[in-house]
Amino acid sequence: MNRSVYVITPTAQSGKLLISLGLMQMLQRTTTKVAYFKPLIDSHEPKDNHIDTILTHFKINMAYEDAYAFTRSELSEMENQGKLNEVYETIINKYKKLEEQFDFVLVEGSDFKEEGSVFEADFNASVAQSLAMPVLLVTRDSYATVANLVHNVIAEVHSFLAKDLNIIGLFVSRCTKDVQEVKEKIDKHLRNEIVVSVIPNDEELTKPSMQEIADHLKAHVLFGADKLENVAKSSIIGGMQLANYLPRMQEDCVCVIPGDRGDLIVGTMLANISPQYPNVAGIVLSAGILPERSIVNLMDGSQKPLPVLAVPTGTFETANKVANIKTRIYPANQYKIKLCLDLFEGAVDAEALSEKINSVKTESITPRMFQYNMLVTAKKLQRHIVLPEGTDDRILTAASNLAKDKIVYLTVLGNPDSIKAKVTQLGLYWDDERIKIIDPENSEKYGEYSHTLYELRKSKGLELAAAEDLMLDVSYYGTMMVYKGEADGMVSGAVNTTAHTIKPALQFVKTRPGFNTVSSIFFMLLHDRVLVYGDCAIVPNPTAEQLAEIAMSSADSAKAFGITTPKVAMLSYSSGASGSGAEVEKVRAATGIVKEKRPDLLVEGPIQYDAAVDPVVGRSKMPNSPVAGQANVLIFPDLNTGNNTYKAVQRETGALAVGPMLQGLNKPINDLSRGATVDDIYNTVVITAIQSGQ
Repeated sequence: MNRSVYVITPTAQSGKLLISLGLMQMLQRTTTKVAYFKPLIDSHEPKDNHIDTILTHFKINMAYEDAYAFTRSELSEMENQGKLNEVYETIINKYKKLEEQFDFVLVEGSDFKEEGSVFEADFNASVAQSLAMPVLLVTRDSYATVANLVHNVIAEVHSFLAKDLNIIGLFVSRCTKDVQEVKEKIDKHLRNEIVVSVIPNDEELTKPSMQEIADHLKAHVLFGADKLENVAKSSIIGGMQLANYLPRMQEDCVCVIPGDRGDLIVGTMLANISPQYPNVAGIVLSAGILPERSIVNLMDGSQKPLPVLAVPTGTFETANKVANIKTRIYPANQYKIKLCLDLFEGAVDAEALSEKINSVKTESITPRMFQYNMLVTAKKLQRHIVLPEGTDDRILTAASNLAKDKIVYLTVLGNPDSIKAKVTQLGLYWDDERIKIIDPENSEKYGEYSHTLYELRKSKGLELAAAEDLMLDVSYYGTMMVYKGEADGMVSGAVNTTAHTIKPALQFVKTRPGFNTVSSIFFMLLHDRVLVYGDCAIVPNPTAEQLAEIAMSSADSAKAFGITTPKVAMLSYSSGASGSGAEVEKVRAATGIVKEKRPDLLVEGPIQYDAAVDPVVGRSKMPNSPVAGQANVLIFPDLNTGNNTYKAVQRETGALAVGPMLQGLNKPINDLSRGATVDDIYNTVVITAIQSGQ
C-alpha cells in the first residue's frame, strides 16, 4: 500500500492549507499514525503557519523541527554554492525518518511568494519525483469564465505531467463558478484518470479575525482578549452622527472609531446587545485617544463583551490597514479550521480519493532514493572493505570520505609512512579506528597468506617461493584477506587493470555454485529512473549460455538493490522475429535459456534499445510484450556494445554510472575504471559492502 502523497501547487494563494487540513482529517480516519512534512518553509521565525496549524490541530506527535528541511534563504544559499544534491539528500533523509516512525506521510510543497516562480515549481516537482510520490495538484479559480478556468487548469495538469509526475488528484480551490459544471468539464478532459475535486469559494476564509487585526495593527488589547477569534466580515468607519452610523452596521463588522467619539462607542455596544441590530466582531479605537473613564467602565462591565483594540494611527489609515490584511488560518482559529474541513468534506469524494491514494504502486526506484537506500543499507551493515591501491590520491580521498560518513571500515594497502605523508599533504580527514594501513611485506599475516596461496594453487604447479612473491602484490594480498574472511570485500582497479584485479579472485575465490561466468553490471542513474546495464566490463563476446547467465545474474542483482520487478531486455539490432543473423540468433537462444531456467523473470529478446525503454516504440514494435517499453535491466550482446553504450549515455545525458559491480564470484570483489573519480570509488565501496551482506 502507498504510504505517502505530495501536495503541490503552481500558484500563490492557492488554498493549499485547506486541502492539507482536509487530507489530514481524511487520512487519520483510516490510518493510525500520519506525519506531516514540508521540504521548504519561509523562515525559522516565526514558525511556519501550515506546520504549526496541522501539528497543533491534529495533535500529531512529532517535533516541529522534524516537519521541515530548509528555509527559502538556506535553499537559495545552497543553490548558489552548487550544493543542490545535498539539499535533496537532506530532504530524503528527513522524509525517510518520518516514514520509519509513521504509517503515512502527508508532504506539502512550498507556498509561492511570487506568481509563476519557475524554480519553485520545478523544485517541488523534482522533490516529489525524487521521493517517487504520487501527487495531488492544487490550483485556484482566478479566471473570468468557466472556459478559461478549465483551459488553464488542464494546461497546468499537463505541464506537471510533462515533469514525469504521477498526478492522481486535482483540487480546484476558491471556485466562484458552478462547481458541478467545472468538475464535469475537467473530468471530460482528464477521462477520469485523475480524481477531480472542486472546492467552492467561501468569503469568510478571506476575512480577518480580531486577532489578526490586532497583530497587523500592533494594537493594544483593552478588552475582550478571549473573543479575538471573532471574524470581521466587514468594516465600518465611525465618522458620522450616531443616527447615520447605526443603519450602516453589518453582521460581524469591525468598527473603526476615533477614541474620543464616546457617542459612537456607546452606540456600538448597545447595538451589539440589541436584537434589532447585527452582531459586532470588535471595535478599533484610533488616533491614540482613549475614551473617558465613564465609558471605559461601561465597556468593562458590558454583559456581552467585545474585543476592543487601541491604536495610535489615524482613523483613515487604520481602516486602510484593516482592509488590506491578508488573512491566514492559524492554530487558535478553530472557526476557520472547521470551515475548511466542512468545505473539504462537502466537495471531495473521500472514498474515491482514498482508494486512488492507496492503489498507487511504484515499481521503479528513483536515482536519489536508490543512492539513499544504498547508503542506509551499507551504514547498517558496517562492513570491512580492503582497498589495495593505497598509493592513489583518489583512493585515499574516497577512504577519508567513507570514514567521515561512517559507512564502512577500511584497510588500505601500502607503506604506512608514505600513505600518512600523502594524507597530510592532501589535508584529508583520517580516522585510525575506521581505516587501517597494512604493508603486505611487513604484515604479520604475510607468511600465513603465502602458505595458503601455495596450498590452493600447488596442484596448478605453483611453488612456495612464487606464492611468496605473488603475496607481495597488493591485488593478491587484498583478495586473500577477502578469501580468509578478514575483509568482507575488495575494490581495486583505479591503478591496476581489470585483469590484474580479478585474476586472483578467479584463481582462488572462484565463482558461486551454479555460476560459470563472472560478469558485471552498471547501475545507470538517469534523471528519472535507475537502469541496470550488463555486461559492460568483463566478457568480450559471450556465448548464448553466458549471455543467459549474465541476464539472470543481472536480474537478481537488480532485485537485491531495490528494483522490485526486474524487466529484462536482451538487446540486439532486431526486435522480435523481424531480423536474422548469427548475433540475433545468439540473443534469441539466450532469451530461450533464461525463460526455461527462470520462468519467474520477465524477459524479452531479441529487442532493440528504443523498443526496450520507450513505451511508444515498445507498443508499436512488440505490442503484447510485458517488457517492451518498460525494461529496467538491459543486457548487451557483447562488451563492445555495452561498454560504448554506457559511456555514451553517461557523457551525453549526465547520468551517474555506479559500478561496475562484478557478479558470479563467491565473495564481492569489484573493479574500478582507471578513470574512476572519487565519487565512483565511494559508490563502488558502498555497493561492495551491500553485496557482502546478501
